Amino acid sequence: MIVYFKDFLLNTFIVFSPLVLYPFIYQTKDRPWLYRFLVGCMFSFAIVVTMSFPLMIKGVTYDFRSIPLTVGCLYGGPLNSVILYVIVICYRYVLGQPLNLLYALALLPSLAIVALLWKKYQTSKPYQKIIIAVFLCTSIKLITFGVYLSVTNKVGLLLNSVPETIVSYAIQGLLVGIFVFCMEFLMRYYHLQEEMVRSEKAKIVSEMAAAVAHEIRNPLTTVRGFIQLLGADGISAEKRGFYQKISLEELDRAQMIITDYLSLAKPDPETVELIQIQDEIRYFSNVLLTYANYNNTQIETNIDSEENMQIVGDRHKFRQALINIGKNAIEALQDGGSLTISAKKREGMVVIEIRDTGVGMTEEQIQRLGTPYYSTKEKGTGLGTMVSFTIIKKMNGTITIKSKPGKGTLFCIQFPHAYAAAGSMEEVAAGKEQQLVHKN
Repeated sequence: MIVYFKDFLLNTFIVFSPLVLYPFIYQTKDRPWLYRFLVGCMFSFAIVVTMSFPLMIKGVTYDFRSIPLTVGCLYGGPLNSVILYVIVICYRYVLGQPLNLLYALALLPSLAIVALLWKKYQTSKPYQKIIIAVFLCTSIKLITFGVYLSVTNKVGLLLNSVPETIVSYAIQGLLVGIFVFCMEFLMRYYHLQEEMVRSEKAKIVSEMAAAVAHEIRNPLTTVRGFIQLLGADGISAEKRGFYQKISLEELDRAQMIITDYLSLAKPDPETVELIQIQDEIRYFSNVLLTYANYNNTQIETNIDSEENMQIVGDRHKFRQALINIGKNAIEALQDGGSLTISAKKREGMVVIEIRDTGVGMTEEQIQRLGTPYYSTKEKGTGLGTMVSFTIIKKMNGTITIKSKPGKGTLFCIQFPHAYAAAGSMEEVAAGKEQQLVHKN
């Protein structure tokens, strides 16, 4: 009895082994031919292994081949059904078992039942699928054994082991029911997961589009109003110039929103090159100088001009990311203050720190920073910050934010040093050429 139990346990393990691979196979659902091919391979393997470890009870060979055969036919489609039946017959021949032609003829009625039930199975409810699978699995065993043993005059073998035969059929019916339940559960789970992902993407796109449309509508409304004022009679040259200035500023703001949105849609680095951090920090501070003076802000830089600090990435995207962060830092200095920009080399990394003495942020604001349509500014969309974070991530960088309300904010940005990442100048150049070749 212990031997029987061990063999049953082994066959049960073999039968359920395809469930381990199914989550990976399900990801190919978008390519039906590949999905059905992999399903066929998965159940073909299960059939071969179960037939390799049969259970002998009073002269009758039992194995669980009917379970993977049943499930493979129901989930693999008509072509897979024929292939699985052929594999059963061929492998039986390989094992050296007798009367293979007779056995093949005994299998044909069950194949006809598969053909009749397959379409109904696809549209059935889960509990109905379990019933169909149990019925089909039992039918395969009964019809095949019945026809084969009747023709060979060996029906008495079944009568000698009726209790064992009933137990065997009951266990296989139970196992195929559990197998179908697990398959349906997995398919339902992954389907719901895909629906959630699609729903979340649609929600993000719709809300972001609404936010961008709202932000663009505001400056356009302002421009429309001032254009109407420009058309009025009797306005002075001073007012006309003021109206034009405001209109141009609002149009520039609308253009910046569109630019941020387009950058978000394509944040990947377009070119790969060596970036000298000292030069970029100087460029960065010069660009922000006018904006800082307008906001009564002092810019301080702290860089070692002799230290070799280079990273690999897209120079223009890198500048865009730093400028977005720098402008936000200046705007956080409501009553003026200082902005400190420093760069240093640390353990194979290039560390860039942007520190302001502004209003600071709460922990909750830090957690939400960089997410779509969230901004700490009244007129912000959050797209600029999100684009900056995305660019930094695409360049294999990390960004850490430390801030407290009323005590300012520190942005710590780290990139792998060019030589730490590539080993040498030649490898960096080779990597650049290889990326350009792949791109073209």
